[in-house]
Amino acid sequence: MPSDTVAVILPPREGFSPAASGAVGLLVHRLATASSRFTPLVVGMPVAVPFADVPFRAARPVWWWPGTQARRYAAGVARLLDEVRPALIEVHNRPDVALFLTGRFAAVPVSLFLHNDPQGMRRAHSSAERTRLLARLARVVTVSSFLRGRLLEGVRPVHSPMVLPNCLDLRQIPPPGVRGNLILFAGRVVADKGADVFVRACARALPALPGWRAEMVGADRFGAASPDTPFLRALRPQARTAGVAMLGYRPHAEVLAAMARAAIVVVPSRWQEPFGLSALEAMACGAALLCSPRGGLAEVTGEAAVPIDPDDADGLAERLAALANDPARRAALGEAGRARARAFDLPHAAARLDALRADILATWSPPSRRPI
Repeated sequence: MPSDTVAVILPPREGFSPAASGAVGLLVHRLATASSRFTPLVVGMPVAVPFADVPFRAARPVWWWPGTQARRYAAGVARLLDEVRPALIEVHNRPDVALFLTGRFAAVPVSLFLHNDPQGMRRAHSSAERTRLLARLARVVTVSSFLRGRLLEGVRPVHSPMVLPNCLDLRQIPPPGVRGNLILFAGRVVADKGADVFVRACARALPALPGWRAEMVGADRFGAASPDTPFLRALRPQARTAGVAMLGYRPHAEVLAAMARAAIVVVPSRWQEPFGLSALEAMACGAALLCSPRGGLAEVTGEAAVPIDPDDADGLAERLAALANDPARRAALGEAGRARARAFDLPHAAARLDALRADILATWSPPSRRPI
């Protein structure tokens, strides 16, 4: 492999295919197409049809390796990297895999990119474990300041974690067109994302909004084989009664097309969102956005969204009705969202990532060997 190869390691459950990719896979693919200084090689579990425009290698778990499934996956990654000999290793969202690889490749810098709360991750629960991560790894990068704060709780960092927000390739956003009277939810259809409060709010708002309709795009997981969960089975009759069409999982391009058609997009997340890519996509598509401010979402939306309480269906219904009846306000929010999204465009993020990689290569030296 070229001497500038960066091995980008996906989490073991993350897809890397146009047919089935979550937010991490989509972001990795996006950034891998845009590097001007390095040659990314994406490594993950086998997929039937990976993205064709980015080098990809499948890492097969070493099933006889002792320990957890993640360690078996990490052992398979290590076996593959023995052949590749990358200049850098970047692990996404798995502290345990990153630490395993530091033990196998002491002469290669290993960075960790966190897309979720590290305090809920194996080998990062405690402040002592997070201190160790920062000491052992070349860099730890978070996708929001909210996650950076969670990483640093109770920690005296050896180096300061970097915030590298998620990004969009604005060239792939559908061009502006005629918007229908559509209220849209797009994302995982689970309680944490507020899918049920969206249905309840639509049940209250739609009877007073003639000519308006509501849709939900998404499933429990990313991919056509997503399971039919008890939550989904309970939500479907409620959605039918409310007049909300549940369309199920759709490929990412279709999700963006739906956002470009929608007058209003709602992101009613209950949980502390690590970033909030759906909100960024809705803004980039020019939809008027109603959004919970939890976690990193407020950093993403700034003043370009109407804040909502994801546990207040009546309040959400009132805001939906007010926005549906105010086309000037919708247009202003759409323009503010597009302007906000430009700060998250791919070229900016790719340049920052390449600068980080160059800095690591210029300044990193192997730490003293300690057992993991």
